[in-house]
Amino acid sequence: MRHRNAGRKFKRTPAHRQMLLRNLATALFEHGTIQTTLAKAKEVQPFAEKLITLAKHGVNDEGRLNLNNFRRVLAVLTQKKIAYKLFHEIAPRFNDRPGGYTRIFKLMKVRQGDAAPMAVLSLLTEKDQVKSPTRPAVVPAEA
Repeated sequence: MRHRNAGRKFKRTPAHRQMLLRNLATALFEHGTIQTTLAKAKEVQPFAEKLITLAKHGVNDEGRLNLNNFRRVLAVLTQKKIAYKLFHEIAPRFNDRPGGYTRIFKLMKVRQGDAAPMAVLSLLTEKDQVKSPTRPAVVPAEA
């Protein structure tokens, strides 16, 4: 039975699976968008969003790093320059946003080898960030 077994295994060992998520998150922060299978995109999305939240809370008002949060992110990401980019460029964009920093777009094409559905995982940009939904103006009914 699969009770309480969350997450996808991708037919990989735990170390290989963890490295896959680390590499996908690093590529996402480096390029801003990645194209991968839908299952991998759904698995790396919460992984990357937790790192963004750590980075968001890791810089104080004077711009100084919280060393503990930086080391936690650095333990996950594979490159130090990407960690700096995450803390100084990516995380400040989402200061006013409580979550949902990434978006998944499903593609119509499938991978040629195994027909796996493909998707694009991308970070939200300033123009994509919608504040809060506003209500349309209520027009009084004519009696």
